[in-house]
Amino acid sequence: MASHSQFSLLRERRFLPFFVTQSLGAFNDNVYRNAMLMLIVYQLGLSTEQGALYANLAPALFILPYFLFSATAGQIAEKYEKAALIRVTTTMEIVIMSIAAAGFVVKSPAILLGALFLTGLQSTLFGPVKYSILPQALKPEELTGGNGLVEMGTSISILLGMIVGTSLMRIGTIGPVVAAVAVVTLAISGYLVSRSIPRAPAAAPDLRISWIPIAESLGVMRLVRKQRAVRNAVLGISWFWFMGTALTAQLPNYAQLYLGGAENLYLLALALFSVGTGLGSLACEKLSARTVEIGLVPLGALGMTAFCIDLYFARPGEAAAAGLSVAQFVDQPGSWRIMLDLALVGVFAGFYVVPLFALIQSRTPKDELSRVIAGLNIQNAVFIVAAAVLGIVAQQVLGFSIPEVFLAVGVLTAIVTAIIFSIVPEFFMRFLSWALTRLLYRVELHGIEANVPDEGPALLVCNHVSYMDALLIAGQVPRPIRFVMDHRIFSIPVLSWIFRTAKAIPIAGAREDPVLLERAFEAIDQALADGELVAIFPEGALTRDGEIAPFRSGVERILARRAVPVVPMALRGMWSSMWSRRDSRLGRLRLPRRFRARVELAAAPPLAAAEASAATLEAAVRALRGPRA
Repeated sequence: MASHSQFSLLRERRFLPFFVTQSLGAFNDNVYRNAMLMLIVYQLGLSTEQGALYANLAPALFILPYFLFSATAGQIAEKYEKAALIRVTTTMEIVIMSIAAAGFVVKSPAILLGALFLTGLQSTLFGPVKYSILPQALKPEELTGGNGLVEMGTSISILLGMIVGTSLMRIGTIGPVVAAVAVVTLAISGYLVSRSIPRAPAAAPDLRISWIPIAESLGVMRLVRKQRAVRNAVLGISWFWFMGTALTAQLPNYAQLYLGGAENLYLLALALFSVGTGLGSLACEKLSARTVEIGLVPLGALGMTAFCIDLYFARPGEAAAAGLSVAQFVDQPGSWRIMLDLALVGVFAGFYVVPLFALIQSRTPKDELSRVIAGLNIQNAVFIVAAAVLGIVAQQVLGFSIPEVFLAVGVLTAIVTAIIFSIVPEFFMRFLSWALTRLLYRVELHGIEANVPDEGPALLVCNHVSYMDALLIAGQVPRPIRFVMDHRIFSIPVLSWIFRTAKAIPIAGAREDPVLLERAFEAIDQALADGELVAIFPEGALTRDGEIAPFRSGVERILARRAVPVVPMALRGMWSSMWSRRDSRLGRLRLPRRFRARVELAAAPPLAAAEASAATLEAAVRALRGPRA
């Protein structure tokens, strides 16, 4: 698995044309919006009041279609083939940008604002397709990397689009004409690239589309709330948009008043945040070991909170200087702290948002995903508007300074994060699992991608070497796993909370607690009936000498009740690590224990239930394990 990289997706037709199309779309949107605002606010000779009216009206017109048409867009994306829908939206973009080009040439605010509304409509239609096509094009273990690339491409495209759109209008009298040509050319380019996107079949071709916006909007929001983890992932992403809007809306004035510069420092601040978000998004695949690792979400939330708050302490008062260039600002005392804060807020925002998108894509039924994304877009629009309104209220009514707004955003992020994680402790549990396994081990995987089913029920069987086996396996397999474990390990302080949160199933021997034993088998059968992964350690206890003990017959009892595929797995190197019974604190010391031991987890192809006796599974695990424990 180490040879794989998310960047290899950029060489494959199943991803590259889509990635380029969506990046061009984000780039063109921002070229258009910034060129339009430059023309209307600064170059048409309008009064200050008119310019302010149009500047405030523009974002409202762009976001209005998200409220009106997101639900319909989600249904359309569910019902029809997605590659064709992308070509439809890129064709719309050509038409819309042609209208915008006419507005640039005749310098008409009405035409330009009308085209902006249509651009919002086109983005509304594209949004559900953008995120629901990824699970069809990518393998489950590629979702985090693919989403990371998409978020990186979007962040950088937005930044470059803003710079280019502003720059085009400074060329001189021909600026509007150049902008007109640019937006149409970019739209045509996006359409031509989109023609190479492979087919992505409709998820729900028999779906009947409702054209009543309010009723269907309520319907998609009900789909969002069906699964608690998905519902809270949607809330988390919406909070990301709230935080991003609250921060970036303040950057122009922050650069002027608190950094002592003007537009050049605004672009530097925006670039630091955008590039940081892109880098954080790209890093998610490496940090998650190519799984949907929601343990990164608490890490991202903690980082965003800490560095938003530090932005306040880095420069709580206005700058003593004014009119600074970028080089002059960099030479000022405290400038590097501010730049680092802005970049790291973006980095941790990437850690935060990419796993949430991957979680939604992996946990939502395929025939509902587009509509759930539509519900996400509706909620995002609400949070963006709320961030803009609260920013105005905080400054103009409550008298907050811009650094105090940053402080408030950091504190609110901590509160919202605590609420989400208290409602769905799986997020924090995965964070602990992710942090502990990466602190204690260097893990190499073999056959996990190919042999653990992407969906449907399966029984995982593995040798049992240490107290950390369940946490290590859970951190490396993309899907949630229900572990069956000895009730004494299940009751270990601190770890017991993690095991309960992960819905582990405690089990005891027939002589020790027959009632608990029967309850465990009932829970295992129900989990398999629900299409979940269940993992067991058929030896029944931790190894005392590093060797595999005979497998007990409980696995046969499970399969007799419900015939499901069985995946043999083996841990290697765990015996020489901490937390095995070879450790001096947990058993008699024989050899030096190893911190951050290099361990391996291997999986063999699934066996049919009819072939999976205790003896055959023991032989398969022994062959996988080899001579090393």
